[in-house]
Amino acid sequence: MQFDTKIAVVIRTDLEAWQKLNVASFLTSGIAARFPECVGEPYEDGSGTKYLSLIGQPILIYGADGRALSRALERALARNVTSAVYTEDMFRTTHDAANREAVRAVARADLNLVGIAMRAERKVIDKIVDGLKFHG
Repeated sequence: MQFDTKIAVVIRTDLEAWQKLNVASFLTSGIAARFPECVGEPYEDGSGTKYLSLIGQPILIYGADGRALSRALERALARNVTSAVYTEDMFRTTHDAANREAVRAVARADLNLVGIAMRAERKVIDKIVDGLKFHG
């Protein structure tokens, strides 16, 4: 099945494994919050046990260094694609409001990005992530 849109997550490659998983989880929650139509119906197994809904399309995860992350963010903004961001400072906070304050305290050019996520038309995402490789 081909989707009209694409979800891309770009994560800095030099993070610890737990940090990469944490960043991916937080960033995809931003996609689900902004685009509730991408969330499917709840699941139920053959025994009748109910489970939560999931995003109903593939999420492509790319790896990048800090410079490539910043370039991808600038490409997204130039195409009017709003992104979810995760900065290194957010690893040192303990709650959601503190995360927002950590981002607000730094100008965009100085953000120490560790990950971004976005959803847009396929061709637009392809231009934003051009040159990046899937995370390994």
